[in-house]
Amino acid sequence: MDLIKHIKNFADKRILIIGDIMLDEYLWGKVNRISPEAPVPLVEIERESTSPGGAANVANNILSLGGIPILAGVVGRDRAGDILRNLLRGLGIDESGVISLNDYPTIRKTRVIAEDQQLVRFDRENKVKMDGAERDTLREFIIFKKGDVDAVLIEDYDKGLLDKQFIEEIINCFKDCVITADPKFDNFFHYKGVTAFKPNKKEMEGSMGIKLSYDNLVETARITREKLECKNLVVTLGRDGMFVIGDTGEWRIPHKAMTEVHDVAGAGDAVISALTLSLTAGASIYESALIASYAAGIEVGKVGVVPIRKDELVAAVGSQE
Repeated sequence: MDLIKHIKNFADKRILIIGDIMLDEYLWGKVNRISPEAPVPLVEIERESTSPGGAANVANNILSLGGIPILAGVVGRDRAGDILRNLLRGLGIDESGVISLNDYPTIRKTRVIAEDQQLVRFDRENKVKMDGAERDTLREFIIFKKGDVDAVLIEDYDKGLLDKQFIEEIINCFKDCVITADPKFDNFFHYKGVTAFKPNKKEMEGSMGIKLSYDNLVETARITREKLECKNLVVTLGRDGMFVIGDTGEWRIPHKAMTEVHDVAGAGDAVISALTLSLTAGASIYESALIASYAAGIEVGKVGVVPIRKDELVAAVGSQE
């Protein structure tokens, strides 16, 4: 098993990312006292920053790992949308598939961080509402990419971009290449036939109506995979690692955190990015999940949502495997 060989083969893999795009905003500061107005920390803001979030962060991870991301989704015709587009262009991410909508505010997540700890997050969002012409434009862009990409990654945050019909169209269009899906709740059972389906523990519990435990995890995963008719199921379990089930076997993969856990934000994005690139590079599902676990272990050691670099991943794998 040569995981590093697969990671090196990430280079130039073309990945179409379809999903909910967001702008991540950060307020960085320090806490020296408690507010006199209420028993809460008083944060003295020292600087602000922005970065691509949601499906755009997945695209950033694909880029940082050596792949070529092609992003498809929507933003608003507003300041946040302009900032996001400029960030993507600055990174060199193809955003020609990003549609700007009128009367739709770009989704924003604002995190307040002090002493390397996230104190609070503010979300500003509305469900996506597209008219027929706008949806047709997005659909045409996606269909046009058939035969021009190595894999399709669907990043679903339940923000309204994706529905059952749209998901089925995407899967049917790209059935001859790797398709991975990172779901939430609304469309959980609509991803039938994908190459790899990656829910986390909370999403599995909410969709399957069962509290997962060590004893019932395997059987629940088997039932879920059967319902979805997917080739592989990868359930992320936080500190408990992952459970993977596919045509070639079933595995419990331990958590691969290399340092102290600072912030779990972005770990799921790192997992689906590394998993997709690994499968596209020819790794087995077991090897792909191992690589993805290392990616998650690196991400949780960072503060804020920061993309995983290929050299970091190679170093982490090389030190352990």
